[in-house]
Parts: sequence; structure tokens; C-alpha cells
Amino acid sequence: MEFKDLIAARRSVRSYNSGATRKDLEAICKAAQQAPSWMNQQTARCYVLETPEVLESLRDAALPSFNRNSSANAALIVTTFVKGIVGFGPDGQPVDDIGNGWGIYDLGLHDAYLILAAKDLGYDTLIMGLRDVDLLREKLGIPDNEELISVIAVGKSDAAPATPPRKPLEETVKFF
Repeated sequence: MEFKDLIAARRSVRSYNSGATRKDLEAICKAAQQAPSWMNQQTARCYVLETPEVLESLRDAALPSFNRNSSANAALIVTTFVKGIVGFGPDGQPVDDIGNGWGIYDLGLHDAYLILAAKDLGYDTLIMGLRDVDLLREKLGIPDNEELISVIAVGKSDAAPATPPRKPLEETVKFF
């Protein structure tokens, strides 16, 4: 699929009939590793929930009902970044006022690659920010030095969502 078509086809899907396969989840995560990062630090981390018993247990316990329902039947990828590296100098101090915000920025790039790679393999995605961080951290063994940001559903959609309207370019872009 051409890149512009891939971007146009990707949607946030809230109804799945199946999750991604292990082979495809590995390919998706490998593609996400190609995202640019601060000084190539690659601080993004993925925790992939694919087995039915783990998926259902954590989906039920860690997601609010609307996200639990929206991600039913899909695999889940929890994404984090290692804190205190990206945006920090050799002395461990932030290089500017953004600090760990640069880690979130890099993880956003990583997650964008992830959802586009999923679409390229024929899967749909939903990025969910509302989640029980403490429970996910405990159950998945996520260390305290990682900031848990999102849970991403990956699977085959059972309905094609409509294309949402976009704001006019002149409302969001300024040329000088």
C-alpha cells in the first residue's frame, strides 16, 4: 500500500473480530523500533498481551468498561518509555524545560510507526490512554523507571469506521 493510502486508511477501531498473530505482532513491534529517537536511545518498550487468559484477565481488570468493550477480541500492546534518558544530559539533568516530555515525544513516534505497521499488515488499532497503570505495572513486571503511556488494541476490525472530518489546513498550519 502506498504511504499516503496507508495514512488515509488508518482509523481508530472500536470493534474487533480477532487479534493479530504472534508473527505479525513481532513484525509490528520490529517496525516500530525503526522510529527515530533522541540520540538513537530507543527507550520505547512494548509489553504484548496475546494469550487469551492474560488478555481477558488484564482487559477486565485494567481497562474502563468502554475501553474493555472497544478492544474485545484484539491483542493489546502496552507501551512505555524508560525515564531520565531522552532529554537528559550526561549529568542526569534535563537539557531543557521539557525533560521527560522528550521520552513521551519519542514514544509517540514509536507508537505512530506501530499503528501504521499494523495497518500495513491488514490490522486495525485503537490507542487507549485510560488504564490502571499500577495494576498493569504489577502484572506485567514493568519497572518503576519506565513511564506507562498507552495500551494499543491490534486486531481485525469487524466494521469499517467512517472517515472523520479534519479541520481545514489553514486552521492548524501557519506558513511564514
